[in-house]
Amino acid sequence: MSEKIFKDLSDFIGTHFIYTYDNGWEYEWYAKNEHTVDYRIHGGMVAGRWVTDQEANIVKLTDGVFKITWTEPTGTDVALDFMPNERKLHGVIFFPKWVHDHPEITVTYQNEHIDTMLEAREKYATYPKYLVPEFAVITYIGSAGIDNDDVINEAPYKGMTDSIRNGSFYDANYRHKKTNI
Repeated sequence: MSEKIFKDLSDFIGTHFIYTYDNGWEYEWYAKNEHTVDYRIHGGMVAGRWVTDQEANIVKLTDGVFKITWTEPTGTDVALDFMPNERKLHGVIFFPKWVHDHPEITVTYQNEHIDTMLEAREKYATYPKYLVPEFAVITYIGSAGIDNDDVINEAPYKGMTDSIRNGSFYDANYRHKKTNI
């Protein structure tokens, strides 16, 4: 079986990734459509956080290289450069001071707690920003398709990324296998 070759945005959009930064933080990320991303955080300062339908700017820099940027309701800015053909990326996360000082506030399903994020952003200090510039190794690439709400549909838990990588999390149509029913 040959591995998918990424060239254009049409190759990238609809793809689901798991990657581990050099600092050990593990993330799961999905290019849901041309302007929206979903993600779960499995390791690091805000492990347990998950987000769906985050508006983002997604562009092709050159063949096989893609840049994605967004600002979260927390005030955190993110810039990711994906090089999936090399199974690597470079990311910079610009955490506001309050997220660095109180990461537990953000460890939730953000979409249900936007007011909490906005309130914390106003209540606590924003600067100085805590920058996390890191390279990462892509450990999983899946073709989930566009606007697949089964990709990121529950909170992260221990062993989830291993289940995804070993093929026991999604069925042949990239739908979440409901093992707890």
